[in-house]
Amino acid sequence: MLLCLRIENFALIDQLELEFGAGLNVLTGETGAGKSIILDAIDAALGGKVSSRVIRTGTSRAMVEATFTSNAPLAAWLTEQEIDLLDENSVVISREITATASNIRSRSRVNGVLVNRQIMGGMRDRLVEITAQGQTVQVGQSAQVRDWLDLYGGDSLMQQRHKVATSFSVYQQAHLALEKRRTSERERLQQLDLLTYQVQELGTANLSEPDELEHLGQERERLNHVVDLQQMSYKVYQALYQNDNETPAAGDLLGDSEAILNDMVEYDTQLQPLLELVRDAQAAVMEVGRQINAYGDGLEADPHRLEEVEERVQELKQICRKYGPTLTEAIAYYERIQGELAQLNDSEQSIEKLEQQEKVCFEKLTQASNQLTQLRSKAAANLESRLIAELKPLAMEKVKFLVEIVPAPPTAMGADKITFMFSSNPGEPLQPLTEVASGGEMSRFLLALKACFSQVDVTGTMVFDEIDVGVSGRVAQAIAEKLHQLSQRNQVLCVTHQPLVAAMADRHFRVDKQTINQGKGKKANNDNAEQRTVVRVTTLENLNTRREELAQLAGGKSASDAIAFAESLLLQAANHRRLSPQQDRQNVLSRGLNPPHKT
Repeated sequence: MLLCLRIENFALIDQLELEFGAGLNVLTGETGAGKSIILDAIDAALGGKVSSRVIRTGTSRAMVEATFTSNAPLAAWLTEQEIDLLDENSVVISREITATASNIRSRSRVNGVLVNRQIMGGMRDRLVEITAQGQTVQVGQSAQVRDWLDLYGGDSLMQQRHKVATSFSVYQQAHLALEKRRTSERERLQQLDLLTYQVQELGTANLSEPDELEHLGQERERLNHVVDLQQMSYKVYQALYQNDNETPAAGDLLGDSEAILNDMVEYDTQLQPLLELVRDAQAAVMEVGRQINAYGDGLEADPHRLEEVEERVQELKQICRKYGPTLTEAIAYYERIQGELAQLNDSEQSIEKLEQQEKVCFEKLTQASNQLTQLRSKAAANLESRLIAELKPLAMEKVKFLVEIVPAPPTAMGADKITFMFSSNPGEPLQPLTEVASGGEMSRFLLALKACFSQVDVTGTMVFDEIDVGVSGRVAQAIAEKLHQLSQRNQVLCVTHQPLVAAMADRHFRVDKQTINQGKGKKANNDNAEQRTVVRVTTLENLNTRREELAQLAGGKSASDAIAFAESLLLQAANHRRLSPQQDRQNVLSRGLNPPHKT
């Protein structure tokens, strides 16, 4: 239930705070007084679309805050969304709208937590349902009508609808796989040929070591410079080990150094470590000399091996140019296309098997859709009888109503096209509701439809925006009584021009426009002052003020006639609440009203 609505700088509202109550809450006022702005603010708070026009001229920020009572299901849902509950068992929803030079931005919060549009949509579905004559378009949309019927059908129907959606998703995947295979068969064969060739080429290349190319490069350099390496290794050997020239070898020099240090150690043992270092150096030099000599002796020119290396290098470079650019990447590509080739050659993915899979999935979808159709037919029969029962008190005693369900191509929502068929006059055939219902008939139909829904799915707050437009007299009274009936199970907010409806209210608000001096908050009395128009709302808390407002709505030939009519409406409303007529009369008299004149 909506407890409080606080608005700042929204359209023509500068500041406004309204407290709503249980039962029927009615907003009245002259045409253009701003009643719909209040409903627009509620819609905006719950995530409705807004534009820069909702921000009051001269300001850059608008704010709407709505406080609702919580309940167990809503509290559980908020906990799932990781939103903390307030101590006072209420939910505070706010939306801040700001305008910049280039765009408009808004932020929504629930109990102070920033939330996205998806969460706001979930909140809206759990808190408020708005009904207006503009829903005539929705009544003509098969998808919307289908959703209404499914909602009326309850949990079992919605569960079956979920099964259909799952079956459709599986069928769609199978169908898309088949179509993809059919349309890409030529591309598949071309790809198969290409990958087969590439796998053969890379397989023949016998790729195994990512650094093979580097090793071959080193071997090629060695084979190309065998003579140079032999000559240089001999020079190293002479310099280290044995030199035929007059210059002594490094090994000989180290030997001389060792002999001298050995004599010195006899006189000073502190030189022993140096002696050891020279001995180690001599041993290392001698070892290097022997190994470099063996290396040089082992070198041989091998033209055949050099040719093999050159060919392998060219082969690997060609592989890298086609599949690289590096040998590591070429090896990785080879491993990947082997898997792709195996997938393309997989006989289990043949067109025949995919066709069989699609057929099985379609049969399951058809079966699930048929079960859904049966549940919808049962719900439709129930809705037909209940809706006719709701329409009869609304001065539509002869109405005929049918929920037409005809086969349609299967979708995630089933295989049904649903249309509301309607006839309000005896002897006239059933036709689509939107084609034959007048504005007044459509208003009553929507009201009756919501009354049916309220019996299976209680919504905290129901909002009706001029649902009684286009009706008068007995029909208006019937609508008033129906709204009162709804308010026994739900909080109802209603914008109306009908005094019959307003008289039935448990809480009555008068909306009007006033002109004030900018920044002073007082009625303008200076023609030279800057003046602004604002919307003001007055709570009519006693019968005197309500009587005056009802008289204003009713009009009439004279003020006394309007007052008398207003008094009669208040007594009639009290009587409808099942108070005794005498008690109603005493209530009216005790509040300063005159009883209605008898005619």
